[in-house]
Order: sequence, then C-alpha cells, then structure tokens
Amino acid sequence: MQIIGTLFSSFILPVVCIALVLVASLHDIVARTIPNCLVLILAAVGVTMGVLGGHLAGSLIVATGVFVLASLCWRRGWMGGGDVKLLGAAALGIMPSFVFTFAAAVAIAGGVLALFYLIAKKFVPTSASLRPDGVYARALRVERWRIARGGPLPYACAIAAGAVYVNLSGGAP
Repeated sequence: MQIIGTLFSSFILPVVCIALVLVASLHDIVARTIPNCLVLILAAVGVTMGVLGGHLAGSLIVATGVFVLASLCWRRGWMGGGDVKLLGAAALGIMPSFVFTFAAAVAIAGGVLALFYLIAKKFVPTSASLRPDGVYARALRVERWRIARGGPLPYACAIAAGAVYVNLSGGAP
C-alpha cells in the first residue's frame, strides 16, 4: 500500500500538474484566457501534494507569497489575472524550497518568450489574404494578428515551462 501512495505522490500527481499547466498554456495561446476550472484543479492537486509530502503549511505560505507578488504585477499591468492565478496554483504543487527555482525558471522562460515575440514581429507578415481552413491554420492567423499589433504574450507558456522544469528536476514531492 505504501508503494501505491509513494507512486501516487511522486509520479502521478506531478504528471497531473504538468498536464494541467500545459493545457492552461495551450488555452492561453488560443484564447489568451486561462480557465478557472483548470486553476482550481491545479490548486487542489497542489494541496494534495502538500498533504502527502508533509509540507502543506510551507506550500500554502509560499504560494500565498507568490500570489501576492504576482497580484502586484497585475495591478501594474505587467501580468494578466489568469497568469496570477496560475502562478499561485502552480506554486502550491512545488516544495517550498524549490519555489525560487520555479520563479527563476518562469522568468527565464518568459524572457525567451518575449524575445521570440519581438523577433517574430520583424518576420511575420501583417496580413493574410486568404481565410485559412482548420483550427491550426486559424490559430496561426490569429497569432500573426496579435504579433503584428503587439498583443499580450501567452505567459502561461512561461509558467508551464517553469512548472515542468521544477517537477522534472525533483521539486515535486
């Protein structure tokens, strides 16, 4: 029974966290929103990981700190509200000692994402004459429109990259 509990807390729940942040990042790319249901499920999984890992109090304190700092960034217009919620929920699933690593990984991934969008703005044509068929082609067309107009970045991608890095490097219980 202990093997099942260990497998559940050290493998299954981190994989669920990774899957949830990846789905949130895909939704952010397509619609520039992050569904609240994904954030709530991610937070519940994070709380479960904290309980099973014996670090729930530390995770709650650190995740609250991450949420408050991200909220200040939202108030300044530097982040979207969905990104703030996703950051706080993702921080719940990470051991408190790895939250700085998580924040650094998110910041680095966000810088790479911003650099990609700045470079893409120089090379992406501003308009397409034909309406594309298919979801993928339409998503590319919308993204081209956003890049040309300097629209917001899908920062959930950076959050997902940070969460994946920390979970794969041992930051999950």
